[in-house]
Amino acid sequence: MQKNDAEKHDSIYIKGARVHNLKNISLEIPHNRLVVVTGLSGSGKSTLAFDTLFAEGQRRYVESLSAYARQFLGRIDKPDVDSISGIAPAIAIEQKVNTRNPRSTVGTSTEIYDYLKLLFARIGRTYSPVTGREVRCYQVQDIVSYIVGQTGRRVLICATVRPAAGQGAVERLTLLVKEGIQRIYADGAAIPVEEYISRPGIEQTGEFDIVVDRVKVRDDEETKSRLGDSVAQALSYGGGSCKIVVQEEDGDRAEIFSTRFEADGMTFEVPTEHMFSFNNPIGACPVCEGYGKVIGIDEELVVPDKTRSIYDDAIAAWRGDTMKWWKEQLVASAHKFDFPIHRPYYELTREQKQLLWTGNRYFKGLNDFFAYLESERYKIQYRVLLSRYTGKTLCHECGGSRLRKEALYVKVGGKNIAELVAMSVDSLMEFFGSLVLDEHDAQTASRVLVEIRNRLAYLSDVGLGYLTLDRLSSTLSGGESQRINLATSLGSNLTGSLYILDEPSIGLHPRDTARLIKVLRQLRDLGNTVIVVEHEEEIIRAADRIIDIGPEAGYNGGQVVFNGSFEQLEKAEGSLTADYLTGKRAIHPPTSPRGWSNCIEIKGARENNLKGIDVKIPLGVMTCVTGVSGSGKSSLVKGILYPAVRRKLFETGVKPGSFEGLAGDVGMLKSIEMIDQNPIGKSQRSNPVTYTKAYDYIRKIFADQPYAVNNGMTPSYFSFNRPGGRCEECQGDGFVVVGMQFMADIELKCEYCGGKRFNDNVLEVKYHGRSIYDVLEMTVDEAMEFFALDGGNAANRKVLEILKTLQDVGLGYIKLGQSTSTLSGGEIQRVKLATFLMKDNASESTLFVFDEPTTGLHFHDINKLLAAFNALIEKGHTIVVVEHNMDVIRCADWVIDLGPEAGEGGGRLVFAGTPADLAECPESHTGQYLSLRAQNRND
Repeated sequence: MQKNDAEKHDSIYIKGARVHNLKNISLEIPHNRLVVVTGLSGSGKSTLAFDTLFAEGQRRYVESLSAYARQFLGRIDKPDVDSISGIAPAIAIEQKVNTRNPRSTVGTSTEIYDYLKLLFARIGRTYSPVTGREVRCYQVQDIVSYIVGQTGRRVLICATVRPAAGQGAVERLTLLVKEGIQRIYADGAAIPVEEYISRPGIEQTGEFDIVVDRVKVRDDEETKSRLGDSVAQALSYGGGSCKIVVQEEDGDRAEIFSTRFEADGMTFEVPTEHMFSFNNPIGACPVCEGYGKVIGIDEELVVPDKTRSIYDDAIAAWRGDTMKWWKEQLVASAHKFDFPIHRPYYELTREQKQLLWTGNRYFKGLNDFFAYLESERYKIQYRVLLSRYTGKTLCHECGGSRLRKEALYVKVGGKNIAELVAMSVDSLMEFFGSLVLDEHDAQTASRVLVEIRNRLAYLSDVGLGYLTLDRLSSTLSGGESQRINLATSLGSNLTGSLYILDEPSIGLHPRDTARLIKVLRQLRDLGNTVIVVEHEEEIIRAADRIIDIGPEAGYNGGQVVFNGSFEQLEKAEGSLTADYLTGKRAIHPPTSPRGWSNCIEIKGARENNLKGIDVKIPLGVMTCVTGVSGSGKSSLVKGILYPAVRRKLFETGVKPGSFEGLAGDVGMLKSIEMIDQNPIGKSQRSNPVTYTKAYDYIRKIFADQPYAVNNGMTPSYFSFNRPGGRCEECQGDGFVVVGMQFMADIELKCEYCGGKRFNDNVLEVKYHGRSIYDVLEMTVDEAMEFFALDGGNAANRKVLEILKTLQDVGLGYIKLGQSTSTLSGGEIQRVKLATFLMKDNASESTLFVFDEPTTGLHFHDINKLLAAFNALIEKGHTIVVVEHNMDVIRCADWVIDLGPEAGEGGGRLVFAGTPADLAECPESHTGQYLSLRAQNRND
C-alpha cells in the first residue's frame, strides 16, 4: 500500500535493505523520536544506521549542492536498498577522535572559546600590570561626569605641558600667558605664572601643570557647559591627557584622565576579538606561535623523580662530581632564606620551585646553570649534557597560555581568559553563574553569556564537567570526543535533522547516564530524530523506539528481530537483548571471588589529579579499576601502572607519571601487555588477517596454485601493500578519496578494480574456486570452513589456528579483509588479545591491561569476553580492566574504585575490595549502581 505524503513525513521508511549482511529488511522509524538500535556485535546495527541511513542522507545532501559537488554524485554508491523515504538531513556523530591538530582544544571545538573571545572583546577591562589599576580611555563627557560628582568642592582643571624641542621653559610659559593661562599648579597650590617663572632653576624644569580653569562645582547646565569646554582645552594642551585636582580641607586629591589607552607610562591595546585568538598572529604568543610549548629545557627531565628532595639529588643535572657545586651552593645557603632542602620536590610550593630556576643573591639557579652550559656548547660534553635535558616544555613567554601577554591584561570578573580556560567546565559554570556585571556590561554581554552558559551546561550534562577548555582535542578518548560533538550539536540548535550516534555512553559512568539521556531527549525535543547505536541498558530502557538487529552476528544476523517500545521488548521472542533484560539469560558473577596472596603495590600516585594514593594490584586474578569519568583511572593504570611495570621488567618504555615507587611481587611477572582501543595498523589497508599474520600463509596458499606458479606469481603478488599484483590506481585500498573542500572527504569505489584491490591477473588465481578477493570478503566463521577443506596442509593449519583464536574471542563475524579503521574499540582490543594468544610465550605469566574492553559489546558478547578472561587467569595470567560496565565489575575478583567525583574532586581511593563489599559502600557511586544492577538482575 502506497503511503501518502503526510504519513511519509511522520516516519522514515526503509524497504529492501541489503547492505553488507542485512537480509532484505524493511522497517519504519518514526521521526522526532529517540530510537535505539541494538543487537550483538556484528549483527548489522552500524550497517543499518551508518552504511544505510547516513550514507543515503549524505548522498541526498550532495544532490542539493553545487555543480562541483554534484559531478561526484554518480560515483557515490547508492546503498543497496530498494527505497528510503522520509529521510531528513543526516548528521553522524561517531566515536572517533576527529582531529590531531595541536591547536584544537575542547574550547575551540565546542565554540565556547569563540564566545569567550567575544565576551572579553566587548566587556573586558584592561588592568595595568604595574599597579593593577584599570586602564580606561576617557571621553570628555566621562571626565565632566567625574567633576560633577564633586559637587560643592573647588576643582582645578590642569594639563601637563612640556617645552617644545629647542624651546626653554620661560619661553613656553610666556607664550601660554599670551594664550590666557594665568596659573601653574605646583607644590599643592595654584600660583601665578609670573611668580613661578621667578623661581630659581626654572629653565631646568622638564614639565609643568598649567591651570586651565578653576571652578566651584555645581550640578547645573551652565557649569556642565563650562566644564566641557575647559576639559576639552586641557586635553588639547596635555596631548590627550588632563589632571583634575579636587581641593579638600585635608589636602588636594589629583586624578589623571587620558583619551589615550594608557596607564603607568605604558600604552595598551584596545581589546578586539582577534587579540584573544592563539590561531591569529594578532593574539598568538610570538615565541611559541600559539602552541603553548617550545623546544627548551624540560622540567620533567631536569627533575625526573619528584619524590626526592634537593639534598637527595632531585635535580638530575646537578648530580655527579662535575656539577655538584651548583647543588652545594644552594645547600650551604638554604638556611639564609628558609629553603626546605630536605622536603620532596612535589611538596615544594610554586614560589619555591620558581626560586630553584631563578636563583637569588645566595645561589645561582637552573636558568644560570643552563645558560652556562649554552656558553660552553663548543665542548662536546656540554652539548651532550644540554641535549639530555632538552625537550618540549612550556613556553617561557606565555607560560603555556598561547597568547600574547597584552591579552592577559584584560579581565572579566577578575580573571583573564587563560585562567578561565584552565578551569574545569563545572568550575566555569559556577564562575559564570555568580558573575556580577554592571547594567551596561550585563546588557552588552547578555546574548554571549547565554551561549556560554548553555554550552557549558551541555558539556556538563554529557558527563564532561571535569574537562578543561584548554585540553587538547587530540588527547580525548573516542567517547569524550563523541560527547563533545553531541554537546556542540545541542548548542547549534538545529531542527528537523537526523542524528545518528555510535555508542555515546562509551567511557561514561552509570551515574552520568541519566544526564546523557536527558541530553539525547533535548536533542529530540528540538525537533530532531535521534538514532543511537547502543548496548547500555539504561539508554535502551529510555528509548521511545527499540530496533533489535540479529538474532546473531555476521551471516546469522541482519534481520529485524524486534521493532517497538521497551514494554513490548520484554515480551519479544528470539531476541537475545530481551532475554538479558528480562533475566531469561544473565551474566553470572563467580559464586566466590578468587583469592590472592601476591600483589604489586603502587605507592604515592600523584599523576594528574591523583592525591598521592597507595594501591595494591593483586596477581593471578581479575582486578577492575572503576570510578566516575575523570576520577583518575587512566592516570593510575595507563599513566603509572603500565609504564612503571614495563620499565621494571624491560628497563625501557615511556616514563611513568608522578609516583613514589613500585613495590610487591613484580618479579613474578614475565611480561606486561597494554590492550587498548588505539587503532591497529598504519594504513587503511590494515585488516585482521594482516595484523594477525594469517595473510602471510593465505598468500603462500594462493602463490602455490598452478596458475600462479605458471605465471611466476610469488606471494608478494597477493599483497596490496606492494606494487605488482595490487591495483595501482587505488594502491590496494579499493577506493579513492575525493577532497570536497567545503565538506568531509568522500571515499569512492575504485573504478579500475571495482573495489577488489587487485589487478585482473591476480584475480584469475583461484583456490577451490575462490579468488583472493573472495577470501578476504569471507567472515572468520566462513573462512574456518573454507580452509578446513585442506586441513592437512601446513599453511592451512596455521591459518585455521589463527582464525580459531579470533573465533574464541568472539570475532567470528568480522571479515578477513575488513579495514581495521572500521572496527570498534572493543573489536580492536579483541584482535590484539587474539594476536597475543597466538604467541609462543603466551603461557608466561603476563599482566594484561585492558581499557574498557566492553566497548561495542552486547550482553551476550560480554559473556564470551569474560570466558576468555577466565581462560587467561587459569593459565596464570593477571588481568587489570579499566571499566564502567556493572556486569564486568560484578565478575571481578578485586575492585579499585577511585573518586568520589571527577577532576579535582576525584583522585582518591574510595574503595578496594571485593564487588560484594563494594555494593555495601555508601561513599561509592559505583557501589550504589552495582547494588541496583544486582537487584535488577534478580541475583
